[in-house]
This record gives sequence, C-alpha cells and structure tokens, in this order.
Amino acid sequence: MLKYVKISSFKVVLLLLCVFSCAKQQESMEAYLFAYFTGNGPGEEAVHYAVSLDGYKYKALNGHLPILDSKKISSSGGVRDPHILRGVDGETFYMVLTDLYVPAMGWNNYALILMKSTDLIHWESSVVNIPKAYPHEYGTVDRVWAPQTIYDASKGKYMVYFSMKAAGDHPDIIYYAYANNDFSALEAAPKQLLFNPDGNACIDGDIVEKDGKFYLFHKSESGEPGIKLAVSNKLTEGYAYPHMERVDRETDRVEGSGVFKLNDAEEWILMYDVYNSGRYQFTKSNDLEHFEVIDAAIEMDFHPRHGTVMPITKKEYDRLINEWGRSTK
Repeated sequence: MLKYVKISSFKVVLLLLCVFSCAKQQESMEAYLFAYFTGNGPGEEAVHYAVSLDGYKYKALNGHLPILDSKKISSSGGVRDPHILRGVDGETFYMVLTDLYVPAMGWNNYALILMKSTDLIHWESSVVNIPKAYPHEYGTVDRVWAPQTIYDASKGKYMVYFSMKAAGDHPDIIYYAYANNDFSALEAAPKQLLFNPDGNACIDGDIVEKDGKFYLFHKSESGEPGIKLAVSNKLTEGYAYPHMERVDRETDRVEGSGVFKLNDAEEWILMYDVYNSGRYQFTKSNDLEHFEVIDAAIEMDFHPRHGTVMPITKKEYDRLINEWGRSTK
C-alpha cells in the first residue's frame, strides 16, 4: 500500500536549494582561461583569450585577434593588464583593466576599467577616471596602473586594488577601494594598501589567499628590481615583507605577476612578464614563497604581455571555443 508524506513548502524550498547547490559544487574546474594583451603598438593594447586543459599548454582563441574592441570599452582607445576573477556566486565574472593607449599617451594615464559578465563573452563596462572622480584626494594623479579584484568575505564586497602615481617626483603606490554593487564605480576614494619600507615604487599587485593569510606579490624597485612578496593576516592592512629578495627566478627585470592554483594539485603557478626580452616565465610552488622554473613544460602559440589565468569548467571551456574557435598553430 502506498503512503503519501506531506512535505511543507519550506522543506521543498530547502530541498531544491540543496539540489542546486550540490549540482553547482559538482561542476569542477577542469580547464583554464588566460586573459592577456600583446604589446605597446597600435592594436596591441587589447584583451586576448587563450585556453588550456592542464594549465601548461595554451592555445589562443579568435585567430589571435582581440575578443573585445578596446575603443568601445576604454576612454583612451587601449587596454592593458587584464585581470579576470570568478565571483563568489560562481557564475559572475569580473575583469579590470588599465585604460591606456601608449602610442598616444606614453606612460601616463588616468583611468581604470571595471567589467562584469555572466558568460565570459558579453561584458558590461565602466570607466573610472581617478582624478575626475576624486579631484580633492587624487587630482594630480597621472598614472593608474594594473588593477586587480578580490572578494572581501568580511565585508561581502569586491575590492579593487591598483597602483597610482602623483605627477612629479613621486613613487607609484598600491591603493585599494571597494566597488559598488553593480561593479560600475568605486564606493569611495582609494586608500593606501601597501607601505614599502624603502618608499620606492611598487606596481602590479596580485593578492592570493592561502590558509588564512594574504600573499601580495608585486613589482618593486626596492633592492634588486623584481617580484617581491608581502604577507598579512588581513586583506586591507598589515602587509609585511619576510625579506626584500625577489621571489621570481629571473635575473632580468620582470613585472606583471599572475598567480593561480592548479585545479588538480596543491600547487600554485607564478607567471610574469620578462618585458625587456619579450619572454614570459612560469614558475611553480607549493608554499607561495619558494618557486622553481617550469618553462620547459609550458607551451603557448602566442606571446603574452601582463595577463592572468583563471580556472574554468569544461562547459565554460567549450562555450569559449564554440564562440571564438581555438588556434590550430
């Protein structure tokens, strides 16, 4: 004899939430998306995509052409240093960029770009001009470089951090601010995030959270120029340097560090732009402090400049290839 059990609407809702949550958790990260730009010349300051299934071998998408029109999303006509982040909901993506067109502006600029997407293909974009938005605090700023984004769980907000330089003989300093709810502007004037004990220039900040600590990698002109590491127990304050030695494994000048965790191992990749010689180097670590070069394992059919890698699902990987096609070079 069949028995019917009455279930309250509240329990039904809980059951459905559990089903959706479990399904979402089961959708594992099986591939990687590399967002980058290619150079300083006309048409080279634009967002490009490449994909990989293992984090080591990358193929460019869209026939090596940009996936976005820089003139439509920037105030300058060029974009650099793309940083891409998956939102805490797992389904929204955030990209931030330097708004700069070097052929016309040299190395001075005034704005960064905030972007949001739900499919990695179609993006909403907003320009944030720092001197115009905050003339009292930063009216003399003439460099706004390499923004990145991280989710601050303690505040339930997305924090954007980037370097700025005031006009004249002043160093580049890394600042932070929180984005508004729709990721189209900053909530308030930026505050200084990193205090370099030597007072020298710092750019290209890149924060990774591991075991309750925040690891801030950046290019520093203190000591031997290269990628330095500062660590804190808090996201927005207290960064201290274990030492001032460079953590990259190069002897040439480097910049644009990008750190990402491998999907199938407790290991992290630190990659960076060896900009004077047109090379890109990959290193690997299991503690975010000691790195070994793995260039022999890396394959790319393109020449990136300062970019970032984000883990993606197989469904997202297939969607990107279906939209733009993968290079066969």
